[in-house]
Amino acid sequence: MILKSFELPKIKLNNYKFYLFYGDNEGLKEENIKNLFEKNYKDKIHRYEEKEILDDINIFFNNIFNKSFFDNEKLIIINRATDKIKTIIEELMEKKPEDIQIILNSKNLEKKSSLRKLFEKEKSIACIPFYEDNNQTLNSIISLFFRNKKIPISQQLINVLVERSRGDRKNLNNELEKIENFSLNKKNLNIQEIIKLTNIADNYSASELVDHSLAKNTRKTVTILGENNYSDEDNIIIIRTLLAKLKRLVKIHELVEEKNNIEQAITACKPPIFWKDKPLVIQQIRSWKKDGLEQLIYKTNEIELLVKKNSVLAKNILADFIINNSKKTNN
Repeated sequence: MILKSFELPKIKLNNYKFYLFYGDNEGLKEENIKNLFEKNYKDKIHRYEEKEILDDINIFFNNIFNKSFFDNEKLIIINRATDKIKTIIEELMEKKPEDIQIILNSKNLEKKSSLRKLFEKEKSIACIPFYEDNNQTLNSIISLFFRNKKIPISQQLINVLVERSRGDRKNLNNELEKIENFSLNKKNLNIQEIIKLTNIADNYSASELVDHSLAKNTRKTVTILGENNYSDEDNIIIIRTLLAKLKRLVKIHELVEEKNNIEQAITACKPPIFWKDKPLVIQQIRSWKKDGLEQLIYKTNEIELLVKKNSVLAKNILADFIINNSKKTNN
């Protein structure tokens, strides 16, 4: 059965055990999965790549139909789903598992796709296309963001962000995150600052650089630094991003102490950590002790002051700091 994405919040989600989300708007798909489905399952979410399932179908079925798997309801998310998984889905539909809800997350599927045809034809399962966000929708998201942050913004700046988003609110959210980090101590933003900030998305993002440094991936960290020509504004974004991620890691360490389990701590983290980022976050947690992170927060604040005072040497100061943090010492 075909449903519209805007209908999802209005329907009883338990009416369907199988959902197909397809289309290029990854941001809107992620929002619906997180806000409508994941909140009902908390730490009872199982994620698979299609290739993972196809490589060993027996393990997948054993996990699903193992009795302990049914102790509580589970949400299964299968990413990068294609026509190759259609027969497996049909077999699951025949078995009618009662305590499982399955979401297939696919890229854009053509009309002739057998998987898409299956979900469109069968009334007991739901097929939802996720088309690109139009400019009006993106405009509204941007306006609401800056209104909530109490940052004045012109229509010209909004237009720049809409253009950079390329029809996907995931791209837009990435840009807004960078702007939020940059604007912590600023009351106004101008067009030049927005353009420079969003240009960083054309190369490696500040988030990627910080993530690999905190995960002690020195080689990758050096590569990212070598392939980018960061501006003074970029340097501040990197520092603010580092501070935000350090504070998040401290919170996760506190949750680990409470739950005695890294996976459960990451799942309980708010705002939620996207599934693709979890392996890197786990690597970061294992690379740093809590007191080491707290010391690094203090040092990062010092580096920010140093970078602002020494604009000529700022790039080298920050690069040395980032690389030194990425080295495998006992922190």
